[in-house]
Amino acid sequence: MAKSSDYRVLRRLVPREIFTPSDGQTKTAILLDVETTGLDQNKDEVIELGMVKFDYLPDGRIAGLRDTFTSFNEPSTPIPPEVTALTGITNEMVAGHRIEENSVSSFVEDAVIVIAHNAGFDRKFAERYWPVFQCKAWACSATEVEWRKHGFEGSRHGYLLNGAGFFHQAHRAVDDCHALLELLAFQLPMTGTSALSVLLEQARKRTMRVWAEQSPFDLKDALKRRGYRWCDGSDGRPRSWYIDVEESQLAVEIAFLRTEIYLRDVEPRLQTLTAFDWFSIRS
Repeated sequence: MAKSSDYRVLRRLVPREIFTPSDGQTKTAILLDVETTGLDQNKDEVIELGMVKFDYLPDGRIAGLRDTFTSFNEPSTPIPPEVTALTGITNEMVAGHRIEENSVSSFVEDAVIVIAHNAGFDRKFAERYWPVFQCKAWACSATEVEWRKHGFEGSRHGYLLNGAGFFHQAHRAVDDCHALLELLAFQLPMTGTSALSVLLEQARKRTMRVWAEQSPFDLKDALKRRGYRWCDGSDGRPRSWYIDVEESQLAVEIAFLRTEIYLRDVEPRLQTLTAFDWFSIRS
């Protein structure tokens, strides 16, 4: 990346296959991105799936690109004009195309983790279309790496890529995956390790979901300020406020409920979550 005190030159991202030569046991991961007709994960449809398969070493260094997958999917209704304007995907491009479940399953079966830059969005669509993703561990490169702490302006894909010295063709699924692979290989100045290493460390942790069932109605604002979210019970989960905390903070959270909400000793419902649960429509 050429730069001076007055300007900086961004390079067009060209996908590469070689990263760190493998000198030990590697594992396989999948980068995934979907383009859809809208944001509603219950009714909108996938129009493109892109995946990049790669190998990585135990310390988080990327060993190399394994394979890519890209396919269109024709939705049941025309693609909204604003989606075409954003992605460049037209009704003519997707006409007659279907994403075969067997092809997707075969591509991801040997991966130990699936990574998306907005996993809370992509995982829900992926699980709805292809059940194989329900039994995979997932990680989110947008929310599980503290990018600002490492000198980036934000966590949006474009900001990160520019911060790493690149630009690319955004909002096409497989292109976004190649861009994400380059970001995960980037050495973070604060740690001296790759972004993938930081992400994998986070993905290995467990979180605890604490349910504040039957909490006093007049204290709902206190729960909201604390970071609790409301579940209306329509999906089979408790009709209650809840919060996800790291295991190390569980005792603090229970103490908050006992002293600030219930004013008595309580044993709240607890749920252990791992990367197999995070971002899923089932959690």
